Amino acid sequence: MTSQHGEHNGAQHNGAQRSENQHSDNLRGDGQHGHGQHGDGREGYEELRAQLDTLTTEAFRPELAEIDQLPTLDIARIMNGEDSTVPTAVAAQLPRIAAAIDATAERAARGGRLIYAGAGTAGRLGVLDASECPPTFNTDPEDVVGLIAGGPGAMVTSVEGAEDSKELAAADLTALKLTAADTVVGISASGRTPYAVGAVEHARALGALTIGLSCNEGSALAAAAEHGIEVVVGPELLTGSTRLKAGTAQKLVLNMISTITMIRLGKTYGNLMVDVRASNDKLRARSRRIVSLATGAPDDRIESALRTTDGEVKNAILTILGSVDGPTAAALLADSQGHLRAALKAAAREAGTQGTAGAR
Repeated sequence: MTSQHGEHNGAQHNGAQRSENQHSDNLRGDGQHGHGQHGDGREGYEELRAQLDTLTTEAFRPELAEIDQLPTLDIARIMNGEDSTVPTAVAAQLPRIAAAIDATAERAARGGRLIYAGAGTAGRLGVLDASECPPTFNTDPEDVVGLIAGGPGAMVTSVEGAEDSKELAAADLTALKLTAADTVVGISASGRTPYAVGAVEHARALGALTIGLSCNEGSALAAAAEHGIEVVVGPELLTGSTRLKAGTAQKLVLNMISTITMIRLGKTYGNLMVDVRASNDKLRARSRRIVSLATGAPDDRIESALRTTDGEVKNAILTILGSVDGPTAAALLADSQGHLRAALKAAAREAGTQGTAGAR
């Protein structure tokens, strides 16, 4: 069940739906099926307007009302200044982010998957982060999955109505055979998108770990999840364009969730990406460099270590630093659940035991 497979499932449920305009992430209320969008009368419009008026991400900034009259450099400076506020907003949520990551890593260590679910920009960011994990951490494509409302076609063209259905989110997760061991991260700038909220509600009902990532305080998404992360970035440069600061904030948090989870799973040694396999010339060159940085060994020893471990960087490092052969390195890593530092300590203990026995 790869990330691509998960998106295909979404496409199966949405293939007959028409395209709609961009910004499908955050304009509908929790549980509403697009009343304002589809014109179900003034009552629906007023309800949608009232919801939008409560969202800081949708607020109008009168001081920027004539931004289109400014020189390009001035606009760029304003935009850069706006972007510089995002890390501070993320920093305010670091305790919640860390707690969510620890819980995610605990599930992942037991074989659980990390699944992102969102619509529009939020969904695209989830798919992007999921797709980067296999080449970066040598994970199985099924380990980190990105679901976007509307399926793969929604990566480039918004799909009408896809974001408005909690049932669609439940169906997409059901197609992935969601279990209580998994973690589901609902992503929505508004924190009200039915697809994201529905994904979290369905996952939580099944006992899966749930995280809600939004950019508005007091969101329905955070309330639905066990771990609510609300990065309040404030009004956008362009009113309601949450692909800007909100999207940047979401990308930063998703970077943390996936990267730190992988660090906790032993996919790195220090800040080196050691859980890679040298399967082509480019990766072989990178692998040699990683082994060199980790061990300081000469090139000929590095080449020998990589040959005896079938190009497995982590194993090669262990053979050099732990003074063990390839099969022993593989066994030590298996016993250490893939954590190189733990395997090195085990190798040192084994060497010490053998040394003591020899002295006797």
